[in-house]
Parts: sequence; C-alpha cells; structure tokens
Amino acid sequence: MIHLRTAEEMDVMARGGAIIAGLLEELPAHIRPGISTASIDAFCERYITSHEGAVPAFKGLYGFAGSVCISLNQEVVHGIPSPKRILVEGDIVSVDVGVRLDGWCSDSAWTYPVGEVSEAANALLRVTERALDAAVEAAVAGRHVGDIGAAVVKTVEGTGYGIIKELVGHGVGRDVHEEPQVPNIGRPGHGPLLRVGMVLAIEPMLSAGSPGIRTLRDGWTVVTVDGALTAHFEHTVGITAQGPLILTALPRPVGAGSRSE
Repeated sequence: MIHLRTAEEMDVMARGGAIIAGLLEELPAHIRPGISTASIDAFCERYITSHEGAVPAFKGLYGFAGSVCISLNQEVVHGIPSPKRILVEGDIVSVDVGVRLDGWCSDSAWTYPVGEVSEAANALLRVTERALDAAVEAAVAGRHVGDIGAAVVKTVEGTGYGIIKELVGHGVGRDVHEEPQVPNIGRPGHGPLLRVGMVLAIEPMLSAGSPGIRTLRDGWTVVTVDGALTAHFEHTVGITAQGPLILTALPRPVGAGSRSE
C-alpha cells in the first residue's frame, strides 16, 4: 500500500532529514586515511542521538549491527561498520544514514573521497550525484515512478557506467522501507502514478564496471561482481503540489544552492 503524507507529517520527516543533512556535512572532517569504519559509525550515532528524540533508524533493523551502513570502493550498500576496516588514501566510502524522529523516518546517503582519489573515482562520484539530481527533478506529481528511473538512465547514458538494477529506492514514512519500489531504470509514463503526499527515497547506485552484484558471506554487504568501484547518493523526497521537496536537506536561503561534497 502506498501512503500519502500530510504537509505536517512531511515537516516532521524534514526535521529528521535535517539531522541527516547536518551529519553528512560534518562527515568530511571525520573521513580520512587511518580511521576505521567503526569510528565513523560511532561518530554518526553520537551526532544523531545528540538531537532530542532522534535515533539511528538502521540500528537493529532486520538485525543490522551498526547505526549506519558504511560501504567502501566495490561495496555498493549495507557495509557493516568494523574496527578492522581502515580507510586508506584513494578509497571512496558511502555512508547511508537513517533517522527516526517522533515516529517518522528519513533516509539519505552520500559517497565521499578519502584523501586524494583518482580522476576516475571523482568522475564516478560526479555522475552519480548528477543522476540523483535528475531523478529528484523528475519526481513531480502527475508523472510516474518510471520517470524517475528514466532520468537516471538518461544521465548515465554514454558514460560507460553501469546502473545497479537489482537495488532500488523505496517509499519512506513510519517505516524505513515502504511501497512503492523506486527502480533506477524505467520508462516515462510507466509505474505507479506520483501523487501529492508520496514520500520516496531516491537512490541511484552506479558501478564503474559491471552492474552485476552479489552479497558477501556476512549476509549484508553487497559488492560488484567484478570488483569495480561504486557510488551511491540518496535523498528522501516529498511529492508536493509545488514540486519535489528534498526532506534530507539543511534549510537554506533561496538561491544558496545544494550541498555538494
């Protein structure tokens, strides 16, 4: 069932989303060579819980051990934080964050360079972030879920990157994962109708090689089959009569621009 949220409910989700946005802006100062993914996880949990009533939405979700998912290089999503996973110069690292506040969830992810990275890695980050921007712009009432995936496809077309098709975005609300699924491929005019009140996690994931994936023996970490680098960018977006509203963004003056690491 697809739920439609009121403006007041979206406001609560935006409060949780602003916590995530603030955390994602703080993270570059903490992502550096020599630090463990467990240390990043601990920082994220402290940051989230320092806001009254906010808790990490992923901690314990389906049995997940961390407060956030931290995925390195060829790891697409669901990397488990560990004191044994140490960042090194040239890595790229995706941090996927969920916050639950007053019974409502928000979800966002960003991929960061660790120190100086290759131009190939930087290019992958730029295209994946552009794919997210295009997908958000397509989330307009009266269009369809397929228009969102089509925007990702159009952005990625000709770059040589693979779109991870087996992993999708989703609805967000009382639960982290709700209907509908939001694939990163699609055709305009196909899929569920986008209606005012829908709230979606839109999250393009690209591979610098094959789009094929597999899950490691830990039961969580999803990696590319060929070991290619991947990037993941995500926002929680509300469908409003005025257009798509990013709920995982810091409040900004008009014209101030969007966050870009």
